[in-house]
Amino acid sequence: MVRLLHTSDWQIGKLFGQFEADDAAVLADARFQVVERLAGIATERRVDAVLVAGDVFDAQTVSDRTIHRLFNALGGFPGPWIMIPGNHDAALSESVWTRARRLGAIPEQVRLCLSAQPMVLPEHGLAVLPAPLTQRQTHTDLTEWFAQASTPPGLVRVGMAHGSVQGILAEDIDSPNPIAPGRAAQAGLDYLALGDWHGCRQIDGRTWYSGTPETDRFRGSASGYALYVEIEGPGASPAVMQLPTGAYRWRSETLTLRVPSDIGLAVQCLAGFESRDVVQLSITGEADLDGYRRLTQAITQARGVTRALLGDLAGLALRPTLQDIESLRADGYVGDVIDTLRAQQDGPDGEVARDALAVLAGILDRRAHPSPSPSELLAGETH
Repeated sequence: MVRLLHTSDWQIGKLFGQFEADDAAVLADARFQVVERLAGIATERRVDAVLVAGDVFDAQTVSDRTIHRLFNALGGFPGPWIMIPGNHDAALSESVWTRARRLGAIPEQVRLCLSAQPMVLPEHGLAVLPAPLTQRQTHTDLTEWFAQASTPPGLVRVGMAHGSVQGILAEDIDSPNPIAPGRAAQAGLDYLALGDWHGCRQIDGRTWYSGTPETDRFRGSASGYALYVEIEGPGASPAVMQLPTGAYRWRSETLTLRVPSDIGLAVQCLAGFESRDVVQLSITGEADLDGYRRLTQAITQARGVTRALLGDLAGLALRPTLQDIESLRADGYVGDVIDTLRAQQDGPDGEVARDALAVLAGILDRRAHPSPSPSELLAGETH
């Protein structure tokens, strides 16, 4: 029996510029940590090889330190790591791979496939047919040669590629590099390990995308896994098991406030976030001053719980009630300004008006209540 661990799209060196610097650093570091977990899984399950189906690195320009650190993370599994370049780290004439070789960073157990030729591992009962990308985008199917490639009898025959299975993954694929549907059957493969789609997905009985082992985007469906594959022998159907590997859960939440009771539901939702959550939060609708206080306080508390929280309140209108305005003692000129800002929230400068109204309400609220107002504290942090 051949045992394999299939993974891809590590995107080592990925930057998370949409987050604050400390959160971005933690999320980038998580990508090294998941590789260490993969090494531990491979050792625990005594796999014959780890298949890394492209995009090991996020860019050709990652630092030398990042290269060394990545290959050091493989040390927990001494068996073969079979890697192909993807579209982010294509095997150009001068690439991250040529630099890694010059640095002497690639350990002996890494079998790097930079050309389209079989890699035979008879001691592991395995023959691998790789389709490495030698440029970022191709318009021809680099797996076509699999069908004509001969491999020694008695070995499990596995293909590796990075791209889009035509007619199945038509939208949101990371690269256009085409792969014919049914390639595994047509080429006599026992298993076809694919990369590029960041979610774990089965294409047919012998073809799978592993997805990225550590989620890195809010639209990453079914990511955060690796695939453990058992194949009894040549011609046998693979048994595939999804293994959870990701540390963080990326969540996109849209909350719409239509009636006053929606504030309570929104606060309840925010209170449900956990330390492993990376959250993209959008709130639309309208709230009175008390509701806005409760909401911004809940967001502030959620920021202290989650790994990272991106808040967008651009679609939220602050609608102080007459009772709110009276409680702020906003009369005369200040009252007129509040009325103007309330009206301007529906115009082209609505976000500016909403922020100005929140700041003004916060100042007035602080005069009435000596402690800092949550609306004032958050007015400039959630858009």
